[in-house]
Amino acid sequence: MALPNLSDADRKAALVKAAEARQKRAELRTKIKSGDLSFAKVMADADNPIVARMKVSALLESLPGFGKAKATKLMEELDISANRRVQGLGTRQREQLMNHFAK
Repeated sequence: MALPNLSDADRKAALVKAAEARQKRAELRTKIKSGDLSFAKVMADADNPIVARMKVSALLESLPGFGKAKATKLMEELDISANRRVQGLGTRQREQLMNHFAK
């Protein structure tokens, strides 16, 4: 698929929009890490484009007590691809994650 030819103004607007989305995801990860937001609340807001486009691995790594190793191990146990985003989780995968953190 060929990339669209964007004008300089369109390219700058797209860069600004992408930077804002990255900033919002970073703020979300900070709130999760500090405990202000629980995993259940984040998953309940999965329709939010900021949450929906976040990688599951980044979400798990943001949880207190989780790092790359624990997140990777959990994702392997639940058969979730390393590149999966929250919006791409299947019903079974979502239920398994919710059950894991409901303990």
